[in-house]
Amino acid sequence: MFGYHLRLGLKSLRRNPILTLLMIGAIGLGVGVCLTTLNVYYLVSSNPIARKNDVLYHVQLDSWDPAEPADKERPGDPPQQLTYRDAQAVMQSDIPTHKLVMYKGSFVIGPGDPKSEVRPFIEDLRLTGGDFFKMFDTPFKYGGGWDADADRNADAVIVLSKKTNDTIFGGENSVGKTVKLDDREYRVVGVLDDWTPTPKFYDLNNGSFDEIEAAFIPHGRGAMFETFSAGNTNCWKPESINSFADFMNSECVWQQVWVQLDSRAQAEDFKSFLDGYVGEQKKLGRFARPLNNMIRHPDEWLTANEVVGDDNSVLLTISFMFLAVCLLNTVGLLLAKFSGAAAVVSLHRALGASRGLIFRQHLVEVSLIGLIGGVIGIVLGYLGLLSLRHLYNQYDQLTQLDWSVGLFAIALALISGVVAGLYPTWRITRLQPAPYLKTQ
Repeated sequence: MFGYHLRLGLKSLRRNPILTLLMIGAIGLGVGVCLTTLNVYYLVSSNPIARKNDVLYHVQLDSWDPAEPADKERPGDPPQQLTYRDAQAVMQSDIPTHKLVMYKGSFVIGPGDPKSEVRPFIEDLRLTGGDFFKMFDTPFKYGGGWDADADRNADAVIVLSKKTNDTIFGGENSVGKTVKLDDREYRVVGVLDDWTPTPKFYDLNNGSFDEIEAAFIPHGRGAMFETFSAGNTNCWKPESINSFADFMNSECVWQQVWVQLDSRAQAEDFKSFLDGYVGEQKKLGRFARPLNNMIRHPDEWLTANEVVGDDNSVLLTISFMFLAVCLLNTVGLLLAKFSGAAAVVSLHRALGASRGLIFRQHLVEVSLIGLIGGVIGIVLGYLGLLSLRHLYNQYDQLTQLDWSVGLFAIALALISGVVAGLYPTWRITRLQPAPYLKTQ
């Protein structure tokens, strides 16, 4: 019976091609706009490390100016980053299962082989600990991260992003080969596979939707070669900073610390450790503000940084309102179309077709309109994402079509077609056949 309804529906759609195109176009346009905004909203509001959300924590200590908070819009929040000496002190704790301190630095990077035709280029790198790759489950294409000894000795080892490896080594396995950073050689120990955490949860201080860094090296290399931060650095008091050592001992915040605490007991012990450390620093004249240490899960950290702004929610609401307008137009077109077919429906009723049969037949027809409109909506939505990519090419990861959103768009279009067709379909089943049969 469904096949019979389907054939009748297709014939009906071909009978009024202009109305059919207008209805499909209305649903397709509405779904396309929704798909574009929903896809962006879905990506910006997602938690890329949700599977480990309950064991990962971002660390904050309130070492800021006693006269005013670090963030006037969120006065209850400590600074987003730590000073160098506070970060080093936190890293002395043996409570966390894994821990890391990191920041962003800028380097000239190029191949170690002088015969290579690839010219050196400037890129941002992340100076971090080997636990970075374990904590954040980074996928590797070749090799892996470095070990604890490399962290302790600040060895000249490096992990390349896939993009950097493609640029320097043409995508080949480069493990064991060398690259140069500022004319110093580093041995490649690993190459990441495709990894585009969106948002870039591990560092929301320097562009929540920036690409990952070009490469990763041990954090200790920064102090060894006096590598200043290329990221966000904030200072609250006038200090005489004439050297890198002065910078490391200053009250400027520029280091990020993450820890992995696998149990509630670990988390409580670590909080006590932080409170104890700050208490000791207060005796030395630091941390003049009230005790306000925070450790936040990734989802809490994303919320605190307001990664999903109010404008995103407003745009999403507007897009669904636009879809509602498109559906209202489709309802009007369906009423006109079904009214034009009243004589045919009356003839079917006179020949014994029940109202239920007529209802199901027209419901299949409007479902076809919704399904075709959904396919067109996906195409239009994808074109919308391509347009955004062209306008904001620094945020390519935000314009990648998530196929779960695409499938939702198909379902949305199908439901939209059915919803738009319910009232016109009900109206056509309530017609009395006699007046239309008399005119035939």
